[in-house]
Amino acid sequence: MYNWRKMTQEMRADVLKTRQTQKLPWHSPPHIQGDNSEFHITAACYEHHPIIGFSIERIRKLEETITQSFKLATEEIYAWSILPNYYHLLIKTTDLKSSLKKLHQIHGSSSYYWNKEENSRGRRVWFNALEHAIKSERHFWATINYIHNNPVKHEYVKKWQDWPFSSFKSFLMDKGREETIRIWKEYDISDMGKDWDN
Repeated sequence: MYNWRKMTQEMRADVLKTRQTQKLPWHSPPHIQGDNSEFHITAACYEHHPIIGFSIERIRKLEETITQSFKLATEEIYAWSILPNYYHLLIKTTDLKSSLKKLHQIHGSSSYYWNKEENSRGRRVWFNALEHAIKSERHFWATINYIHNNPVKHEYVKKWQDWPFSSFKSFLMDKGREETIRIWKEYDISDMGKDWDN
């Protein structure tokens, strides 16, 4: 998204032509088609404004809405982390299209209520969600590490367990301390998340 602003008009026209000939959405990421069932979903507030982070209550309510909705709309929600300007989910679904539809419903209703709350009618709240198919067991565990580490990476907290709006505490209870440490050490995340929104 942000690279678009750096492009010349000629470069933009070329990108749009390529996307059009490949039958891709012109100004948003394409959604995955295929046989995968596990996906890392990332959704950000438009231009990364911390709209989710307007209040602690808003973050908490979005976490509750997403986790409850996705527990019903997917086979499993493995991990999540809700930050002031975006969130991550790791889900299992055999119907990605329906899961994304549920996500868009959440985005639509949250946009309406948040804009009403802040007297900002018409403001764009969300950028389109991105999904990445999980390719291997290594990719799966690295994604869980990445999601749980995100609040630390962005310096909201120093330890995973200190961020209240993620699945880490239940993950730790389920896996135990030693297994959680083993997973962290074994599945590297150093290259994950670089330039994801460019």
